[in-house]
Amino acid sequence: MWNDKSETARPWVLGGVALVAAAVVGFFVWRHYNSQAQTAVETPVARPAAPVAEGPPPVVNPMPPQAADSAALPALNDSDQLVRDSLAGGVGRAPIEQYLVPQNIVRHIVATVDNLPRHKLAPELRPVKPTPGQTATTTQGDLVTLSSDNYERYAPFVHVLQAVDVKALAVVYQRLYPLFQQSYEDLGYPGKYFNDRVVEVIDHLLATPEVPGPIQLTQPKVFYEYADASLEARSAGQKLLIRMGPANERAIKAQLTALRAQIVKGK
Repeated sequence: MWNDKSETARPWVLGGVALVAAAVVGFFVWRHYNSQAQTAVETPVARPAAPVAEGPPPVVNPMPPQAADSAALPALNDSDQLVRDSLAGGVGRAPIEQYLVPQNIVRHIVATVDNLPRHKLAPELRPVKPTPGQTATTTQGDLVTLSSDNYERYAPFVHVLQAVDVKALAVVYQRLYPLFQQSYEDLGYPGKYFNDRVVEVIDHLLATPEVPGPIQLTQPKVFYEYADASLEARSAGQKLLIRMGPANERAIKAQLTALRAQIVKGK
């Protein structure tokens, strides 16, 4: 659901993944966890070996190894300047200043990426600034549809993403990865691997259907909703891709596919 106000607050939904897909990104240092086996007390009677305590879940999508010194990274709460400079090196300073929310970059990206497959997101955690303008609709009698003019509002941002060298920026992701991993664990996922979540979210977004217009809308209260219940039931990330229009959706999917190939070892 969205209205004119919420529409200007939600383009960052895609921005979270788009920045991850085209720009965000760090050095791979996966923390090794040592499980301590329970020690059985010796007795005259032979007993079955005590079970080994379970460790963290296995890494499903390990990133390609990189040689770098993760100790050189700043603390997570002090990382904004490094992240801005690193992204500007691959994207350019002007797009970073124009689109990126400059505070708590890593934490906001991680939270947004994690929530993209869900039905709702938190606007205060957006990593990308709102898209200018209001939702463009077309009205004929009682029929309200999403106007193709709405797609043009996203075009400048999509053009920036299309110009990004995903391979070069994936190196930035690998270099900064310990910051993303720490933020993901702080979010409530100790022992889980953020890159697995990124790949899972990318696959979820790539599964978004391409919906030809006109797309009918309804406005039961303040917010617009898709009149098609099957579309309205989709995740926030998929609904935004649909709202951006088929051409923009294809461009974003191409960058997501390119990023996926770079951040998964041997895939």
